[in-house]
Amino acid sequence: MPQLDRSSFSVVAATFLGLCVLLGIPSTPAQDGAKPATAVHSEWLPTRVPDRIVLTWSEDPTTTQSVTWRTSADVTAASAQIAVADPGPDLEKSAETVVAASEPLTTNLGPAHYHSATFINLKPGTLYAYRVGDGQLWSEWFQFRTAKAFAEPFSFIYFGDAQNDVRSKWSRVVRAAWQDAPKAAFMIHAGDLINNAEADNEWGEWFSAGAWLNAMVPSIPVPGNHEIAGRSGQRRLSHHWRPSFTLPQNGPAGLEESCFTLVYQGVRIIGMNSNEKQAEQAAWLDEILTRNREKWVICTFHHPMFSTGKDRDNKDLRAQWKPVLDKHRVDLVLQGHDHSYGRTGLETPVAAANAATGANARDTFTGTVYVVSVSGPKMYSLQRHPFMPRQAEGTQLYQIIHINGDKLSFEAYMANGELYDAFTLTKQLNAPNLLQEQIPETPERLRPPVAAEAAKKASDVLK
Repeated sequence: MPQLDRSSFSVVAATFLGLCVLLGIPSTPAQDGAKPATAVHSEWLPTRVPDRIVLTWSEDPTTTQSVTWRTSADVTAASAQIAVADPGPDLEKSAETVVAASEPLTTNLGPAHYHSATFINLKPGTLYAYRVGDGQLWSEWFQFRTAKAFAEPFSFIYFGDAQNDVRSKWSRVVRAAWQDAPKAAFMIHAGDLINNAEADNEWGEWFSAGAWLNAMVPSIPVPGNHEIAGRSGQRRLSHHWRPSFTLPQNGPAGLEESCFTLVYQGVRIIGMNSNEKQAEQAAWLDEILTRNREKWVICTFHHPMFSTGKDRDNKDLRAQWKPVLDKHRVDLVLQGHDHSYGRTGLETPVAAANAATGANARDTFTGTVYVVSVSGPKMYSLQRHPFMPRQAEGTQLYQIIHINGDKLSFEAYMANGELYDAFTLTKQLNAPNLLQEQIPETPERLRPPVAAEAAKKASDVLK
């Protein structure tokens, strides 16, 4: 979230505009270009009570924590309070107050204010309690723990596209993931959080589905093509993105908070925006990885390096980014976009449309594993590949990754909590990672071709 000057709206104007939305009457044009809201979306209207609270990082996870939230436009002065988490209830007595930066955003639901605060000078590996508000109306107290200053074991969650029917059908996946990884350090979202970039009601569903979990487990999101708005030739990042998330601004110019890097307990996380400026990001990535000193490197972006879908090859992206990923032996790449599941495995020559001639999905020099996944209900038909030892279609999944010293363990679970795929990577001296397959006996979920094509046609209606 960019640090902008606070803007003020009068209570009368805010009330009038809110009534317009409730009655389905267009008021001022939405700056995000979305159509005016109707009463059916009134549940997502902002109020003076903070909502859409989400933890992210904009700086060092060992000593800082950022939080972003939304209120109605008549809240012009917001703040956050923080204290070391104490077993007793009197958190207010020891809490410090941090003034928030605020900015306005007018959407199809009317005007709102988005607020962000970054807690600084925190102690590594410490549990804190915090709340956000305007000094009178406060959220409940939430808790988070800062990263440790050294490479201790930890786990995190990775989600592919949520996108459609987010509250009704994606929320169960988020909850199942938390049940399996209640101590997760953070959540990676590999793009397409929603379907329509400027539909505020859809953003409301995404925040509602994550609910209090968003306020306690930091998110690391990257934009997908559905976070991009505008007509061809004038495509741009959704107006919702930067007000909603406070992310690092250490990427290439013009890609602030959509291309970035951070370090968590010995792991370098790199989030990239695969929608634009691919050459600039390739040069930036090469520079970041040349200077990297962390043991593990995990990249996440939306469009797959090796597509799992039919007729969805990303040749230009692969030509720009794969040489850099190969050069630096990136360990793991987490992606979305294809609404199916697939991952590369041991060395296998690829002679298919999804790879350049003679390329290897995972060769003896790099050892990189590429994963494509989907967490929401929208499904595409699968392109089967011999170089992917595990694939799935028509299946909602979540992934839990464990880091422990020289070992990375990857587990993919279906929405019902059943293990679907697993492997481990082990660091080796002056050699690529050792990959050990641990695929469970769970039957591979591959639909007959006719059923798969019918499912794709049904999903195309949701595009």
